[in-house]
Amino acid sequence: MNVPKELRYSKTHEWVREEDDGVVVGITDFAQAQLSDLTYAELPERGAKLEARDEAAVLESVKAAADVYSPVSGTVIDINEQLVDNPDLVNNDPYGEGWIFKLDVSNEAELDELMDAEQYEESLPEDDV
Repeated sequence: MNVPKELRYSKTHEWVREEDDGVVVGITDFAQAQLSDLTYAELPERGAKLEARDEAAVLESVKAAADVYSPVSGTVIDINEQLVDNPDLVNNDPYGEGWIFKLDVSNEAELDELMDAEQYEESLPEDDV
């Protein structure tokens, strides 16, 4: 299971990468593996204001549909439009080309509430690590 050390993680399997102009959000390798082959991505709208733990996006696969939650509060400043035509980018590169949206964070303290890579790995079922 790939869990990059430089990212922060939510209990609902989203990751956060801090950048100069906001945070990038996606789902973890564990989450994409659970969903299997993604067939559809419903993305948030630019300008949408999200609170931490709000439903932000929906990913559908041949097995199931899953909500993607905002790990922190903020305004959506960018979305990965490539996912509309190629949702499998999330399966192929969940921490790179498969990012989902970018937020301008409104409450920086919420970032400190997220797990680091070690804590996230410990939260996963042992069979999946």
